[in-house]
Amino acid sequence: MRLASLDSFRGLAIAGMILVNNPGSWSHVYAPLRHAEWHGITPTDQIFPAFLFIVGAAIPFTLARYRETAAQDRGAFHRRLIRRVMVLFALGLVLNASTMVLEWAINGAPLDVSTIRIMGVLQRISLAYLLAVLLVLTCSPRLQIVVVGLVLLAYWAALELIPVPGYGPGDLTPEGSLPSYIDRALLTPAHLYQGWFDPEGLLSTLPAAASVMFGTAAGAWVKRSVVSSRVSAGLIAAGLLCLLAGALWGLAFPINKQLWTSSYVIFTAGGSLVLLGLCYEIMEVRRWSWVGWPFQVMGVNAITLFFASGIVARLLSVVRMADGRSLQLWIYEDLLVPWAGRLDGSLAFALATVLVWWLVLYGLYRRGWIIRI
Repeated sequence: MRLASLDSFRGLAIAGMILVNNPGSWSHVYAPLRHAEWHGITPTDQIFPAFLFIVGAAIPFTLARYRETAAQDRGAFHRRLIRRVMVLFALGLVLNASTMVLEWAINGAPLDVSTIRIMGVLQRISLAYLLAVLLVLTCSPRLQIVVVGLVLLAYWAALELIPVPGYGPGDLTPEGSLPSYIDRALLTPAHLYQGWFDPEGLLSTLPAAASVMFGTAAGAWVKRSVVSSRVSAGLIAAGLLCLLAGALWGLAFPINKQLWTSSYVIFTAGGSLVLLGLCYEIMEVRRWSWVGWPFQVMGVNAITLFFASGIVARLLSVVRMADGRSLQLWIYEDLLVPWAGRLDGSLAFALATVLVWWLVLYGLYRRGWIIRI
């Protein structure tokens, strides 16, 4: 069983990722398309947890398929799970290394693999997915809720009560927070995103797995329900409650994407539930397929799109024009700024990137090519 609404929601999320990751200039970006500097939330901060939520929402459907195989060969089921996790993690490492490798191959820059970032978006997806699947396989639905609740409470307690050497307990700054201290100790500064902090670090992957589990609960409910507006209304109502709960918890434990705080998990799960409810009503109940179809085209090959767009974006930044500017900067400054200005030209570059990739994905969609990881 494949839900068109879930594919459309996934496509909306990946389109959002491409849009916010590819401005013409990082110095000229509209505020809603930026991440919050630290505490707080913007529409951009909803995108990644929405994607994790969707990963979770698909788990009840994929496990139902794989359990038939597992009944005959349990080892094959586990090998498939581990292979998927390892491939996702490896693709993330390739993305992290690609800029350095491209600079070496094209511009002759030195190649220093000792500074490759270990964690990243795909790495977080792989680990959070693994934790969520293991929880679903080993715990009843009621126990899953208990475990997720305990993880979120324990994460809050850990960040507030465990002292970080040189900073003490309860320090939620980039330098003094417990997640950044653990990442510096285990991954070492040379392998972190900013040297002293990584927004996709190790400890914060635990609440990220909780984001996946919110999606799993929603997907399980949708799977066992008859298609009706009652399902849409239930998803939206649950989402509004989570938005309220997350906002209230945020008064004590700030909503923060980079720390992936517990309040952030619940608040963004609320946003995802509302969006899934709307997609479900449009695509499944009312069957207005034309509304979600453009996003469905991107959603069926979302991971492929994320990886390929990341490689191409890095290639555009590495290829140099005769005047020394990158190809990306030349397109922005010489083709877009003259007629759109710096701010709108930057947005135009991002929108054009989304459109070009939509056309590529449409070619795959027409041929029925779904590249599975």
